[in-house]
Amino acid sequence: MDATGMLDEALQRLHRAGPERLGRLTNHAPMAVEALAAHGQAGAVHRWLDRYADKLEEFPATVEPVTRADWRTALGDPRRAADWIGHFTRETAERPWREVLTEWWPRLLPGLYGGSTHPVIRVGHAVRTLLGGEATGPRLTELAHGLGYWAARHRPVTGLAPLPGAHSAAAALDAVVPLTDPEGGFPARLERVTALPVWAAGVTDPDEAHRRLTELVRAATHRYATHGHGEETMLVHAATAPNAVLRTLPALPRALWVPSLRAAWTASAAVTAMYAPKTPVHYRPSGTFAPEEVVALALAHGDEHVIKLTDTALDVGGDRALAAALRAVELSEPLR
Repeated sequence: MDATGMLDEALQRLHRAGPERLGRLTNHAPMAVEALAAHGQAGAVHRWLDRYADKLEEFPATVEPVTRADWRTALGDPRRAADWIGHFTRETAERPWREVLTEWWPRLLPGLYGGSTHPVIRVGHAVRTLLGGEATGPRLTELAHGLGYWAARHRPVTGLAPLPGAHSAAAALDAVVPLTDPEGGFPARLERVTALPVWAAGVTDPDEAHRRLTELVRAATHRYATHGHGEETMLVHAATAPNAVLRTLPALPRALWVPSLRAAWTASAAVTAMYAPKTPVHYRPSGTFAPEEVVALALAHGDEHVIKLTDTALDVGGDRALAAALRAVELSEPLR
């Protein structure tokens, strides 16, 4: 199976659609098809897209071009999504994609929390395709769509009070205090996150930042198996958002690795505060499954978040990570 060709065809098909639907919900299809192609299911991406098609909306209208002189005034304006995507499409056509990413990553990183962290996740999937193979036109365009969506939904989180933390990522996530009033959508809940435990704040070495970020992705993935019932969809992002950052590190200068770790921790911890249940449950899968069997189960289930958590679980590896993916299959509503 020509995975590159199948994925590129799927991305071309999706670039006619906008990054969102209903003015607030993310188009997950580009991330899901990349995950499927990465795990041997390239031949299924078009069939999966046919199932997802009702969730796609037309590409939004432009307002006015974003320029290098006035980009700050357009940052964080969701009405400018098409303008931002156009800007990055031009940028990635004129310059090496790593150069564009390196310039914009520190600008966008403080606003990682907009769009329920989906923009950075989309960028992480796009970067993986570019690092793993040829920089084809559809893959460069996908990076432009991801960066443009991120710029349009850019939303910083500031003024967080430090709470006592822990040495390990798993213990620090356990130390997160759940919201006392967990009502409303992601933006409303995010406004009520005012304090988070301290973890890895003293890291200054890029290699240590990479190690800690790997630890965080592993801990958040494992935790889903016992805590995913708190909100089966949104808690996926506690693992997939930092994993998107981790996937992007090899394409970035090492000087950006430490701030990337800090932003990823804030995202994972904030999602945990917003959605985690007060009481975990013991979870054991009904059997033993090989990684390719879990991918097949996720594809048959069809839910985009299940596919993306399975993708991250396979990155983490091991039975505990696969158990988290199987838990997502059990908890989540299948794609019809």
